[in-house]
Amino acid sequence: MSVSTASSPAVAVRPRASLTVAMLGFFVVALDAQIVNVALPAIRNDLGGGLSGLQWVVTGYTLMFSALQLFAGTFSDRAGARRAYGMGMILFVVASAACALSPSLPALVGARILQGIGAAMITPASLALIREAYHDAAARGRAIVYWGLGGSVAAAAGPVLGGLLTQLDWRLIFFVNLPVGAAVLGILSRVAVSPRRPAPFDWTGQISAVVGLSALTYGIIEGAEAGHGSPAIVLMFAVAVVAIAAFIIAQARGRHPMIPLDLFRSRAVSTALTIAVVTMAGFYGIVFVQSLYFQQERGASALETGLLFLPMTALVALLNPWVARLMNKYRHVAMIAAGQLIMAGGLAGLCLLPADAPVLLVAALMVPVGVGGSFTVPSIIAQVMDNVPAERAGTASGVVNTARQVGGSLGVAIFGAVIASGEFITGLRASLGGTAVVLIVLVVASLAFQRRRHTTS
Repeated sequence: MSVSTASSPAVAVRPRASLTVAMLGFFVVALDAQIVNVALPAIRNDLGGGLSGLQWVVTGYTLMFSALQLFAGTFSDRAGARRAYGMGMILFVVASAACALSPSLPALVGARILQGIGAAMITPASLALIREAYHDAAARGRAIVYWGLGGSVAAAAGPVLGGLLTQLDWRLIFFVNLPVGAAVLGILSRVAVSPRRPAPFDWTGQISAVVGLSALTYGIIEGAEAGHGSPAIVLMFAVAVVAIAAFIIAQARGRHPMIPLDLFRSRAVSTALTIAVVTMAGFYGIVFVQSLYFQQERGASALETGLLFLPMTALVALLNPWVARLMNKYRHVAMIAAGQLIMAGGLAGLCLLPADAPVLLVAALMVPVGVGGSFTVPSIIAQVMDNVPAERAGTASGVVNTARQVGGSLGVAIFGAVIASGEFITGLRASLGGTAVVLIVLVVASLAFQRRRHTTS
C-alpha cells in the first residue's frame, strides 16, 4: 500500500531538512579547515609553543579527517546515515567546545584531532542523506551543487570570519560551531530514519592507514626541529613505512578492502590522484604559511590577513559554475593542465617577489593559486569517475577525497618543516618554488601520457 507524500509530513519535509543539515554540516567541516589559519599567531601568543605546535593545530584536524574518510563511509552504511551524521556532529560540537576551552597547546591539538574524527563522520553521511532524500537524479544533482556551495562559502568566509573573531578572542572561532551544531541537531530530528546496510569494516587497513599517515606527518613536522636523522624521527619514518606496507597488503589480500588496488591499474586514475595530492598540498600549504607571513613578517592584523585572503577564496567560489561549463567544453586533461599551470604561475610569482613587496601585490598573486585549484580539482574528480566502472564510483569518490585531504595535511607539514629549517622568507620561497616545479613536471607527464594514449588508440 503506497503512502502519499502529501499526507505524510515526515516524508514531505525530509528533502529540505536533509539538504539543510547536509549543507550546514559540510559548511562547518570546511570552515574549520580554514578559519584557524589566521588565528595561529594569536594562539601561539596565548598558549605558547613553536611552529611545529601550530602545524599540529592544523594537521591534527586534517589528518584525522583524511585518514578516516573511507572508514566513515562504511560506518554511515552500517549505522544509518542520519545516526552517523548525528554522532559525528555531537562529537564535532563537543570537540569544538574543548578547543575553545583548551588551557594548553597539547590540549588544543588533542581537541582538534577529535574535531577531525567528527568531521570525517559528518561528510560521507551528509552526502548519503542527500542520496536518500532525493530519488530524482536531476533534483539530486541540484542538491549536491547546493551541498558543494556550502563548502565554497566556508572557504571564502573562513579567513575573514577567523580574522574578525580573532580580533576579539581566538577562542570564538571554535565557539561559533556550538550554535550551528545545536541548530543542525534540531533540524536533524525532522529527517527520516536512515536504513542500515551490512558493510564490513577493514580494521587492518584502517588502523594501518592512521598509524602510517600519523607517523609520516610526525616525522616531517618534528624532524625539522629534532633533525631528520635523529633516532626518534628515523623510528617514526620506519613505523610509517611498515604501516603503509601493511595497509597495501591489507588492501591486496584482505576480504573487504577499503581501497581495491586494481583502481590504480589505470594510469589516468593514478596520475589524477597524484595531481590531487600535490594540488591540495600547495593550496593548504600556502594558506598556512601566508597567514604567518602576513602577520609575522608584514605586521598585518588577523582581520587584515583574512581580508588579504578574500580575493583568492571568494573568486574560487564564484568560478565554480563557470568551471563546470568549461569542463563540458574541454577535455579533463586539458583543464587539469591549465589549472596546474595557472597555479604554478602564481606560486612562481610569489616565490620571486621581493620581501618588501606591497601586501596587495602578494594577495593578487595568491589569486592564481586559488583559480588554478578551482580548475584542477573538479576535473580530477571527473577524470577519475570516467576511468572507473560505475559500480566503483562511490569508492573512487572516497579515494579522491582522501587523496585531497592527505595532500592538505602533508602540505602543511612539509611547508612548515622547510620554513622551520632556516630563515622564514628563504624557506617560504623554497616551498613555493619547489611546489611550482613539481606541478609543471606533473603537467608535462600527464600531457605526454595523454599523447601516447591517443597515438596507440
